[in-house]
Amino acid sequence: MILEVAILNVKAGLSADFESAFNEAQKIISSMEGYISHQLQKCVEVENRYILLVNWKTLEAHTEGFRRSAAYQDWKKLLHHFYDPFPTVEHFTKVEGGKA
Repeated sequence: MILEVAILNVKAGLSADFESAFNEAQKIISSMEGYISHQLQKCVEVENRYILLVNWKTLEAHTEGFRRSAAYQDWKKLLHHFYDPFPTVEHFTKVEGGKA
């Protein structure tokens, strides 16, 4: 399993609009092959900052399957204009021996 991590800095004053758009966009990502689960959390200390965590079966499910799909274009239209700066996305794997 791969964990996708993105810190999302939303432009000032647009948090409510972003959350509404994300509510629609999550339907897109959750329908993708290789998708397992996701969560969006809002930062307590920094206004307008969110973290998006997405579990994928494989790295390729995200980087090739999702990002190269027609559905990704809809995702981009819904969400990408909210970010400043544009987020860096990183991928992680569980360290063996760690607690479940």
